[in-house]
Amino acid sequence: MSKLFTVDIHTHILPEHIPRWANKFGYSGFIHLDHHKPCCARMMIDDQFFREIQANCWDPDFRLKDCSHHHVDVQVLSIIPVLFHYWAEPAHALDTSRYFNDFIASVVERYPDRFIGLGTLPMQDPALAAKEMERCVNELGLAGVEVGSHINDWNLNDPALYEFYEAAEKLGASIFVHPWDMMAKDKMTKYWLPWLVGMPAETSLAICSMIFGGIFEKFPGLKVAFAHGGGSFPATIGRIEHGFNVRPDLCAIDNNHNPREYLGQFYLDSLVHDPLMLDYIVSLVGEDKVALGTDYPFPLGELEPGQLIHAMDYTDDKKQKLLGHNALEWLGVDKSLFIKG
Repeated sequence: MSKLFTVDIHTHILPEHIPRWANKFGYSGFIHLDHHKPCCARMMIDDQFFREIQANCWDPDFRLKDCSHHHVDVQVLSIIPVLFHYWAEPAHALDTSRYFNDFIASVVERYPDRFIGLGTLPMQDPALAAKEMERCVNELGLAGVEVGSHINDWNLNDPALYEFYEAAEKLGASIFVHPWDMMAKDKMTKYWLPWLVGMPAETSLAICSMIFGGIFEKFPGLKVAFAHGGGSFPATIGRIEHGFNVRPDLCAIDNNHNPREYLGQFYLDSLVHDPLMLDYIVSLVGEDKVALGTDYPFPLGELEPGQLIHAMDYTDDKKQKLLGHNALEWLGVDKSLFIKG
């Protein structure tokens, strides 16, 4: 495996210590960490166990050891989606967002050549979200933000979000869209189906909402990347386009441009776990619009970062785009800050 400059745009982090927000705000639903043994913690929603995590979820030094082992030069850090807090009171979600954003910025400040940060926002209040995004970019030096595949009852085409999109376009902030609060999860209580079925559907919902809602037309300067290879969207673009063609009365009510025209106007990460699918999405959106993403440090991610890209029968130049250069283009960062020589 040749050594190529590698940027992982899809990695999650959280602080080692999270305040007991429920005690502060007076209502439940917030996560805290139970450090029940060294280098390990239970994520707890009130008194209910959610997930066990290890120190590589919060300690940058642990992460860097893994990065060195897997030849990852730079990680793009974003908060775990269960911490979006879109359901909370907007002022409280702003407090928690600022706490997480300050933490991510502190990690980037310690290791500016190894980490790039994305903030999280109180998206249920777009005005507050825009203001915090401005702080993230202009004061904290973060490259952009991570947002969910929907915001409570708003899909990503909702006019309430236009203020956010306008601000993101003006700031040049990169937007990473990640699924959360999966649709129909109450009907998928077995077999880990919310993660296996719901998450891919959520990402397709986000892409279709933005396309059919005309978001890329109204805000052409947006720099958007979608997690998990675009979820189920790439596999169903033919059906989506056909629906647009045969029922424009239902599909083209807000945007009369064919959905296929938007392929290549947004980025996908490479987290598809299958060489045929990777080759397909690269062909679908272009070799300049796919960037390495692993979902580090979680087990549903790519456990050996870049392995799938390295295994493809691509030229080194093409692999280098997928492994690193496309990520830096999406993030709008100066390559010379990370690539020497």
